[in-house]
Amino acid sequence: MKEANTTGFAIIRIITGLLMVYHGFEIFDSTQMQQYASWDSIKNLPFPAFWAYLGKGAELVGGILLTIGFMTRPAAIIIALTMLFICFKIGNGKFWYDAQHPFLFVLLAMIYFFMGPGKWSIDNNRK
Repeated sequence: MKEANTTGFAIIRIITGLLMVYHGFEIFDSTQMQQYASWDSIKNLPFPAFWAYLGKGAELVGGILLTIGFMTRPAAIIIALTMLFICFKIGNGKFWYDAQHPFLFVLLAMIYFFMGPGKWSIDNNRK
């Protein structure tokens, strides 16, 4: 990749990671977490609070890892699987309309899974 492209690629990775951290940070808001656990698509699962916390925890941890570029590929899989669950279970698979944002996070995560972290990452500095 050319230098400008790798810089842009890294900036997009960092912003994507920070957006996931922002969404995952809701794990510390018990009122919001209770609301998520009460959604029909979650409360019908066994242990709904567990699933709500697991999802938000995955967003937070995956976002931190993606932001710093550490264990980027596993983080990308965590994010992609979480967002696929949101898109197809919570959003009823309407990725062309209601669940566009989670599906876009899936696509971004898959780019970093296949391409790696790019520059400004711990993964690249460990080589």
